[in-house]
Amino acid sequence: MNAVCRLLTGQAEVRTQFEAEPTAYRWVLYRQNTTVWIRIVQLSHGELHDNAGTELWNSWQPVDQLARAVIRCFDKVADTYGESAYRGTWGEHFPRTELEALRRLWHTYLTGNDHCHHGE
Repeated sequence: MNAVCRLLTGQAEVRTQFEAEPTAYRWVLYRQNTTVWIRIVQLSHGELHDNAGTELWNSWQPVDQLARAVIRCFDKVADTYGESAYRGTWGEHFPRTELEALRRLWHTYLTGNDHCHHGE
């Protein structure tokens, strides 16, 4: 969620990583205007360079759709498991603060980029 927040605030390149020790899955995000190129790379070890991994998927997507997808995903997890069961399942507190920060930034982004949604 923090990576998507950074994209919404204008950062051009962001990386985030999910550990499945010893394997790591790195999301490399490059923003260009209102779109983002998403690369998902599988690495045998999380400290390796992006180029040392295997690209599993890549796609250009609108920034707002990426943010919406992440928000919907975490909303669904909260609805399905509940915030208290989340900790038992994943060993961490549900990231409610981060989710609400992302939701606020997304709404601000949509308001500030309204002309992009009307073809102007």
